[in-house]
Amino acid sequence: MPNDIAHWRAQIFAKLLLVVFLLGSATAVPSVLLAASEGLWSIVVIDIVALLWLAGIWRLRRLPYTIRVLNFLAVAFIVGIGLLLKVGPVSQIYLMAVPVLAALLLGLRPALWTLGLAGLAVMVVGFEQNSKLYIEGMPDYGFLKAAIVTINFMFMTAVLTLSCAVLLQHLARSFSELQSHQAELSALNAELRLTSAAVSRLNDMVLIAEVDQEGGGEAAQRIIFVNEAFERRTGYRRGEVLGRSLRLLQGPDTETAVLAHIERAMARSEAVRAELLNYTKSGEPYWVETELVPFAGEGGVNTHWVAVERDITERKKSQDDIHRLAFFDVLTGLPNRRLLMDRIDKLLASSERGATYSAVMFIDLDRFKTINDARGHATGDALLCNAAARLSQLMRKADTVARIGGDEFVVLLGHLAHDLHAATHAALTVAEKIRVAIGRDVEIEGQSYNSTASIGVTMLPKSGDAAEGQSAQDLLREADTAMYRAKAEGRNGIAFFETAMQAEVERRLTLERDLAAALAAGELQMHVQAQVDRTGRTVGGELLMRWPLAGGDMVPPNVFIPVAEESGLIVELGAWALRQACEAVLRLAQAGLAMPLSVNVSPTQFRQADFVEVVQRTLADTGAPAAMLVLEVTEGLLIDKMDETIARMHQLAALGLRFSIDDFGTGYSSLAYLKKMPLYELKIDRSFIMDTPDDANSRALVQSILAMAGHLGLRVVAEGVETQAQADFLIANACACMQGYLYARPMPLAALIERLQSNTAVAAA
Repeated sequence: MPNDIAHWRAQIFAKLLLVVFLLGSATAVPSVLLAASEGLWSIVVIDIVALLWLAGIWRLRRLPYTIRVLNFLAVAFIVGIGLLLKVGPVSQIYLMAVPVLAALLLGLRPALWTLGLAGLAVMVVGFEQNSKLYIEGMPDYGFLKAAIVTINFMFMTAVLTLSCAVLLQHLARSFSELQSHQAELSALNAELRLTSAAVSRLNDMVLIAEVDQEGGGEAAQRIIFVNEAFERRTGYRRGEVLGRSLRLLQGPDTETAVLAHIERAMARSEAVRAELLNYTKSGEPYWVETELVPFAGEGGVNTHWVAVERDITERKKSQDDIHRLAFFDVLTGLPNRRLLMDRIDKLLASSERGATYSAVMFIDLDRFKTINDARGHATGDALLCNAAARLSQLMRKADTVARIGGDEFVVLLGHLAHDLHAATHAALTVAEKIRVAIGRDVEIEGQSYNSTASIGVTMLPKSGDAAEGQSAQDLLREADTAMYRAKAEGRNGIAFFETAMQAEVERRLTLERDLAAALAAGELQMHVQAQVDRTGRTVGGELLMRWPLAGGDMVPPNVFIPVAEESGLIVELGAWALRQACEAVLRLAQAGLAMPLSVNVSPTQFRQADFVEVVQRTLADTGAPAAMLVLEVTEGLLIDKMDETIARMHQLAALGLRFSIDDFGTGYSSLAYLKKMPLYELKIDRSFIMDTPDDANSRALVQSILAMAGHLGLRVVAEGVETQAQADFLIANACACMQGYLYARPMPLAALIERLQSNTAVAAA
């Protein structure tokens, strides 16, 4: 700052010189005139010389500052000495001004030098008698008089000079400190500007709120700063939010528990972090992760809060999506199996604690697969969504509707009543409403569809031993079992779970397990029932599967075959039966009794992608002639993918295999397939034979089938022939082949071979 002091002195000197010159000019003219009138020519000379000298100093601005100041001080000193000699002690003021001006214009050291010089001048002049320096009452001794005057002059002049000098030193020091502080302040300002710019351009939202000491809690915080990210995300301009509360962005769905947590932390002046649902100016909700940090003043009192908020809306949406995928069905938006099981567990626990009865309903849409396969998945999905909407509309808020897969829904009815009878009645009432609602027609893309519902219901909690260890899986299984009972009873109905149902399910499971074990252990057998022509000769046979038990009893085929169909074991059984048929054909040929044998093929087995390869491999492995095998299929095989089925039949026919339609007339109603399929024979179902010849309708049906087959060149086998009257009627109507208890019961192949060998009536294929 010295350069600044020098600049300041230069400005002061320039103004001072100008003022002195102007005032000197104004006073010198009358002074010169008065002095001249009195004959004081020395004063005239001094005034004129002084004015000219000042004029020269003022004009010669190019001279160094110090030279000009010294000349100025010299003028004042000479004028002072001259006036002191001519005027008297009053002129000491001129000499007193010299060191003071030196202190002001040059500094302390030059001021001390001029002070000494002025004192010396006063001392020297004091010896001069013409100086008129005297003190009243003091002897007129030259030295004493000069010393007293000089001491007094030096004292007062020194006080003034040192005061000015010290004042200027402190001023210079203050300037220096100010310069240092200004540098620091400039650095701080630069840092503040940089920080402000950085905060303003942060992607995170920043708010600064000033604490209202008279208020309390979050409402007492007035916003004094927001950055650009805040303006972009919220839609508020800075001027719209300044001075308003931090609660500005909260809305109807902002969690009160989170707000209470924030307020408690703010009341303790503690930093707090939370996730909040805020709202933009337009009312759009968005999620933020906010951190509020307090700032305290010098007294330790919290004066401001800084809130840094990060938009986590997308993260929340992803979390919600993950949660929705984990616990909700994508198509219908209903709870899925995972969430359902959790809610059943909770319902089971709360029902036991509250001694109330609840219900679990298992709902399956009838005919859904038919509609889905016929019209496509889009129609099927629309049907499922419609069913989900209807179910949801019927339920209370406390109830649960879930989709657990395919066309299966589950409804939980919680806390129906304290009495089991009343709760059961309430569950039945709701189930009936569901059945009626689902059964209403649905219009999808201009087409009307109808799909009824089969509903199984189980009540909870159970009482007695049944309640021990009861789980969500048990309840769901019970409701599922009851639903299958409703389907078995004709569909579009309601069935409540009974213990006997569970016993039936367990029996079927046991039967399935035992059947698989029997197949693996080679305990199953193939019996043959002979087929005869009109003369009674054996012309073929049908292989029938038998399952003997250790005690000598047999498990009926109508019992274990459906179990095999449901469990998928039918494919393995069918492959085993086909191999048995090939080996049986070879054994007959070895015994000299070559004749065709029929073996049943289930629709599930036939539709396997590798069925043709399995047949080829079996024929190749056994060496059996394909022409001696007849594959019996049902009309139901043609319901699904007819063209693909017929194409596969032609592939097998090309191998030499022949086909027979079993139970003809009881299944697929269209007869168009007869001319498309590579058929060998038709088998009239026993239900038509048993009432002939007495029943006119049965008689007409059988005659029609025989006539039609004759025109198409198909062989006909009549099943279930048990009386001679039935046989005579069939023979009279040109039936080529018959099969039934009248001629032979199913028997082991060895027994059939022995019987045929004892007779001579065996026809060639």
